[in-house]
Amino acid sequence: MPSACNVVVLISGSGSNLQALIDSTRASEQPARICAVISNRADAYGLERAQAAGIATRVLDHKAFEGRDAFDAALIEAIDAFAPQLVVLAGFMRILTPGFVRHYAGRLLNIHPSLLPKYKGLHTHQRALEAGDREHGCSVHFVTEELDGGPLVVQAVIPVQTDDSAASLAQRVHEQEHLIYPLAVRWFAEGRLHLGEHGAMLDGQPLPSTGHLFRT
Repeated sequence: MPSACNVVVLISGSGSNLQALIDSTRASEQPARICAVISNRADAYGLERAQAAGIATRVLDHKAFEGRDAFDAALIEAIDAFAPQLVVLAGFMRILTPGFVRHYAGRLLNIHPSLLPKYKGLHTHQRALEAGDREHGCSVHFVTEELDGGPLVVQAVIPVQTDDSAASLAQRVHEQEHLIYPLAVRWFAEGRLHLGEHGAMLDGQPLPSTGHLFRT
């Protein structure tokens, strides 16, 4: 295994999870190295975060391509130019084609703002409140062809307060995202985490269906 695990991060927006990953990779014992940040939006603030950290950036405007397949083919070419061992989705607001997902099988991670398999898709915080859930949180998972459906790596669980709004819940979930995403990336970079035939594996042992759980 190389001394550093090269990572490409895909973003569409402000890049708060990207910043948490940048901060974590500055630690001397962190084996992950973000070699590039790629966005489908030229105005994504996360690009400025990357540039401030001296990380290479690329922009691929999805509207310039004839459909998802053409965009994803170009995206694969852009990513592979950096020869990453891991690709990390950090608020990348694109539904990926099966061909893209297969190309990066076992080395593609995503974070989702709910306790998967609950609340796949959007508006997760409001949906948790409307359901009267007592707990909410976020999940890191390997990406498969099923939207928000890949094997879970780690989840952070927080209590839902009686006075929570979707905004307050989102803020507290974001704080947990910034803890568990760097952790999952570090596990992968250290060679401890991989996708096995039957799901996510940590230190050679299958993770439970919930992934590794952290409660606050």
